[in-house]
Amino acid sequence: MTSLNTKEKQLLFDYAVGITTEKESKEAKLLISVNEEAGGLYSNLKSALVPLGNLEDEVCPDDLAEGTIWRLNNMAKSSQLRLQQLITSEQTKKVTLRSRFWRNFGEIAAVAALILFVSGILLPPLNFARQKSWQTRCQKQLSSIFQGSSSYRGDHDGQLPSVATAAGEPWWKVGYQGTENHSNTRSIWLLVKGDYVDPADFVCPGRSQGRALQFDISDVSNYNDFPARRYVTYSFRIKCDKSLMESSHGRQALMADLNPLFEKLPQNYAGHLKLKLDESLLNINSINHNRHGQNVMFGDGSVNFVKSRNIGILQDDIFTLQNTDLYQGVEVPSCETDAFLAP
Repeated sequence: MTSLNTKEKQLLFDYAVGITTEKESKEAKLLISVNEEAGGLYSNLKSALVPLGNLEDEVCPDDLAEGTIWRLNNMAKSSQLRLQQLITSEQTKKVTLRSRFWRNFGEIAAVAALILFVSGILLPPLNFARQKSWQTRCQKQLSSIFQGSSSYRGDHDGQLPSVATAAGEPWWKVGYQGTENHSNTRSIWLLVKGDYVDPADFVCPGRSQGRALQFDISDVSNYNDFPARRYVTYSFRIKCDKSLMESSHGRQALMADLNPLFEKLPQNYAGHLKLKLDESLLNINSINHNRHGQNVMFGDGSVNFVKSRNIGILQDDIFTLQNTDLYQGVEVPSCETDAFLAP
């Protein structure tokens, strides 16, 4: 049996306190089932965290959490010293009972108290800080994509990257490598193919839990689109009917975190997409940032994190088409004021 590495221990701790994604939870369960040390560590963590079950959940205001993070950052060194002094003090105290059982029990209690302190006081704001960090990194990536698009336009007589498409083409087939332009990401792929944007910038750090997705840049020329859906976790504006084109505005939404309607697409490209809107799909935010909101990039290059899907004066839902509740993956907006960001 191999010893647990730091990453595996962190996974078990996150799983114990309930902050893992669905995929990470499956990984943790598998690790626990096949590794005796992992099972023991997880059991000890859960036992130590039992008292937390008696605490009532309360929503932490953003300003309070941010203030807490600021104080933690400023007091990090002194806090670590004070915590170390406290642990040292507790370890050197004389034990009145000579029993080894009670001495070990005291050590276990001290460790449990420390875990409870970290879990109850530090983890919530630190998790908030991590989410904020991913939001900021996501914004920088969207800005990089905008800059890449601007550079592409400068090299191509003011034209944005685009591929020829016919009416009724299925825009949902992300990763399809046939000669037909069967996805809304084909045009964006030209930015990667032309070395205008790093392919890693198309994967939201919130969706990948902060881990960079590795991609062999030497293989780019062999693809007509992103290799698979996991390599592009943003949604892009679908053009409206050219016959109804109106003037473009700088505050139009051009790109955003993944559209929650199309998180799961058919794996078989020969299949068909059929999605019926319901109340849930009409109200959830992107999965990229745990449904808290989504970063949106606008025509003027600005990027904002918004907690609502409804943008602008008209409060247009950027993830749906106006007057449409059934999607087969071929629909397009009827006008420029109906922003529709899709895979």
